[in-house]
Amino acid sequence: MANLSKINVLMCGTGEYTTGWTGSGASKSDKKIGVVGLTLFDLRRLGKVDKLGMAGVNGGKFPAIREHLDQNIGGVYKDMDLTYDEYPKGGKVDPEAYKEAIDKMSKGDAVIIFTPDPTHYAISMYAIERGIHVLVTKPAVQLLSHHNELIAAAKKFGVICMVEHHKRFDPAYSDARAKAGGLGEFNFFSAWMSQPKSQLETFRAWAGKDSDISYYLSSHHIDICCWILQDKAVPTRVVASAATGIATSEPYNCVPQTEDTITLLVDWESTTSSKHRGTGVYTASWTAPLKAGVHSAQHWYYMGEKGDITVDQAHRGYDVTVDDTGKTWYNPFYMKYSPSESGHFDGQRGYGYVSIEKFIDAARSVNAGLTKAEDYDKHGLPTIANTVLTTAILHAGRISLDEKRPVGIKKNGDEWILE
Repeated sequence: MANLSKINVLMCGTGEYTTGWTGSGASKSDKKIGVVGLTLFDLRRLGKVDKLGMAGVNGGKFPAIREHLDQNIGGVYKDMDLTYDEYPKGGKVDPEAYKEAIDKMSKGDAVIIFTPDPTHYAISMYAIERGIHVLVTKPAVQLLSHHNELIAAAKKFGVICMVEHHKRFDPAYSDARAKAGGLGEFNFFSAWMSQPKSQLETFRAWAGKDSDISYYLSSHHIDICCWILQDKAVPTRVVASAATGIATSEPYNCVPQTEDTITLLVDWESTTSSKHRGTGVYTASWTAPLKAGVHSAQHWYYMGEKGDITVDQAHRGYDVTVDDTGKTWYNPFYMKYSPSESGHFDGQRGYGYVSIEKFIDAARSVNAGLTKAEDYDKHGLPTIANTVLTTAILHAGRISLDEKRPVGIKKNGDEWILE
């Protein structure tokens, strides 16, 4: 890989996941110094990435972000070059600053999008149509029609469009997927994922207005289930149910339509056996207790005809107790923030890092003519083509909640549609 050209990357979104900085200061979650920026700074140190840019809405945040990165990344790890171009410049406010940034890029460059859910489609399409590779956070988009349009555009322009479903790179999850392959026909899947009520303060600007907890959290485990069942079963019907009353009350005061906990019940049909049907139940909540010791409580259960699998992702057998704050369970398999013996960043094996690096490696390989973008649809990578059923289920769930009815999923020619 050494002779591949370095790639220029634009980060869209300047929040918690990119920088570890939120509107109210440094993040209080498990991503205090972010994931995307830190990973890209390290990939530049390792010779894979060249120029970096960062596009947000409010340019007035950049001085605080730069200070935060200098202190918490530059001051902690050796040899980190933290330079990047900022958009909008001069402290301006511009919701479309990403356009100015992308217009300055070249074909074969890359964009990594961590912005509010309703903006994913427009930014992704703007980049793809200019021949730029895209990694977009989950949920890729909120509407199935938009997902189908991105599949077609990525194909037309010959670029990689990937969804940042990092759970696919968790060694426990990917090994469990391989084991599930030997358990015969699918029967039942159940997933729980929650974050503490404090997240409602972080997300108050958009919670319930622009997106919901199912899109934000259940997208993880719905994708894992779709990945396990790829080429084995397809979803046919979704019924959604929601609990309410916490997010809309004091002190969170989210908009009246905000759900606390959303459950999707999904019917699955085997594509290899006419008699086998399965059930998936996917629940997500952002009203979990405040001092549970984990930022994301998460576990899932899979049952096939010949056995079952249980994964507890929140408790990895590693916990720390401190007088002031109590017990915390850590997951260093996602991002390891403690430096190496030489003082360098040491998290290259974390699946949060691997997820971004796999995208960068694939884009560089396509740029060098060694592979084609569509080659990656054949692997277990979360390309836009390989993640369409995740969006179908999430979108069907939203319609089911809004219209209080079951929603069918079916294939119409080559395209998945909702009924």
